[in-house]
Amino acid sequence: MADAARTVDLRGSTIPYDVRHSTRAERSRITVDAGGVTVVVPEGAVVDPEHILQNHTDWVLARHEELEAYRDRIPDRHFEAGASFPYLGEPHEVVVETRPYSVVDDGTLRLAANHVAETSVKRALETLYRRLARERFESLAEQYATEMGVEYGRIEVRNQRTKWGSCSTSGTISLNWRLLLGPPEVSEYVVIHELAHRREMNHSEAFWALVADHDPAYERHRTWLSEHATRLVFDPDDL
Repeated sequence: MADAARTVDLRGSTIPYDVRHSTRAERSRITVDAGGVTVVVPEGAVVDPEHILQNHTDWVLARHEELEAYRDRIPDRHFEAGASFPYLGEPHEVVVETRPYSVVDDGTLRLAANHVAETSVKRALETLYRRLARERFESLAEQYATEMGVEYGRIEVRNQRTKWGSCSTSGTISLNWRLLLGPPEVSEYVVIHELAHRREMNHSEAFWALVADHDPAYERHRTWLSEHATRLVFDPDDL
């Protein structure tokens, strides 16, 4: 559970931060990610979060600078008809029209006008991406699970801030729908990566060898995700 945002002065820089109390945390720690700076405190612990931040001033300032640079690279998004959004790495114009349901067609994201009227362009667009993501992920998982000789439980379509995919010990594969904003080979790599965990629940040499067998260019695709993650931000306000 997070407290209201606060600020701390670190060498003349005003840094906003949150405090989150966690029943799972064994000691206080600082996280800096797309959502900002957070001090995680064990539930019931009496600590001064500002003191914790000041004790790690150099690290916090360096990570905060990286975070600001990251945010500066996030594309502007305009949730309105005529705007452009990427789909499988290519720009698509948003069109709102009378139709039974939203589709992608000939370089265009065609949104159903009744859905937009009931919700918003943003919600209708996200719903379309999520539906297309499920279709793509399920198709790729079925294809590659057969090729790799592995089994999985089910596919979950999620919207994690910092994770593109995960694989549970029970066999559930979770994948981030925002991967559909990137090139098709990148989402394909993530599916292969998570399926490989059904055989190797680690990142050992054997794991990467299995990934390479089915995606020989996986290093290039992994690097793309690391260097171009900002392109997959759907709404900067959600960070």
